[in-house]
Amino acid sequence: MPTYWKKAFAIIFSGQIFSILTSSMVQFSIIWHLTETTESAVVLTIAGLVAFLPQAILGPFIGVWLDRWNRKFTMIAADSTIAAFSLVLGLYYYFGEPSLGFVYLILMARSMATAFHAPAFQAAIPLIAPQEQLTRVAGWHQMVFSVSTVIGPALGIAVYSAASLGMVLFLDVVGALIASLMLLSVKINQPKAEAKQAPHFISEFKLGWQAFIKVKPIVIITIATTIFSVVFMPLAMLFPFMTLSHFERGGYSASLIEAVFSIGMILGGLLLSVAASKWQDITYICGSLVLIGLTCIGSGVISDEAFIVFAILSFLMGAAAPFFNGPYMAMIQKAYEPAMLGRVISLVTSLMLLASPIGLLLAGPIVDQYGVQVWFLWSGVASVLTGIFLLSQFKRLQVNAKPLEGLG
Repeated sequence: MPTYWKKAFAIIFSGQIFSILTSSMVQFSIIWHLTETTESAVVLTIAGLVAFLPQAILGPFIGVWLDRWNRKFTMIAADSTIAAFSLVLGLYYYFGEPSLGFVYLILMARSMATAFHAPAFQAAIPLIAPQEQLTRVAGWHQMVFSVSTVIGPALGIAVYSAASLGMVLFLDVVGALIASLMLLSVKINQPKAEAKQAPHFISEFKLGWQAFIKVKPIVIITIATTIFSVVFMPLAMLFPFMTLSHFERGGYSASLIEAVFSIGMILGGLLLSVAASKWQDITYICGSLVLIGLTCIGSGVISDEAFIVFAILSFLMGAAAPFFNGPYMAMIQKAYEPAMLGRVISLVTSLMLLASPIGLLLAGPIVDQYGVQVWFLWSGVASVLTGIFLLSQFKRLQVNAKPLEGLG
């Protein structure tokens, strides 16, 4: 048993490499296709909106079902559904050019399936790994994600250029199949339900909300990062637009930026997995936010001839990201009972995702009118201020040690 959890994660992450790789290829290829064919930030932000909004709206309610259902088979079903919609869109691109409305519809459907997959995966991790290893596992997860995404954009643009977007979408079906087969070979025990839990949807939803608000440090981080997400989340859609509009470069330069960002994430995840226990999780989170903010500010002021500087800043931004994502999720996994994790993780994810549509609706018109650098600059300022705010709040909480117990 002491070594089984490592073997289980080795199998799971091996499958996820293929799934995340092909999903990364699809995501970048679709964004680049829309960028290249429309040259409109508004189109990109609408695509981001339909990709985020279903997860944000459904998330709090999905958590109830996740805590009822078998988490392994939920992940397999969600992955298979995402692949099915990729197949449908791939067939349309293979035989012709679908309308923007149809592309938005498929992105929305994929988002609904992702709303089940992502929290189910995170809620399953504490059922396999010991609690003291959760931050380290988070570092591994960031590495696996980054290894897949580092070559995803480059491979996606290569397949897109050599064949078609339809071929990229067909490969996503293969990736989902491999990930599902790997998951089938791993045993994941279901958590025991609460002894007196009422089998009623509203009652179970309320239990999840009540559990969430009892842990004040998690509530503080979630509120702060939800506000921060309004300005930061649109950047994921705007990186290719920055390359195209500000630096006037093509698809391979855009994929290079995605690659160096992901290489930074790989090294950051590796460093986090090694240094997981050296400092408190909140220290990593605040440091990550400040560094991300500084790199965004730098990106917002550099000239259109400083593409190499932008690549370096993207690398540093990527290296900082695991030190926020990993410790934050580990804090949540440590703070709540496994039987409640599906609801809590879905709720937290939705609160942050609900900020994304606001940011995306603001970003499109602002970027089209004032330029993409303006958004980079002010998202950086917001990130730095969020990191400083969280650090000050947790220093105040340390006067009373109890709220921080078990949160690393």
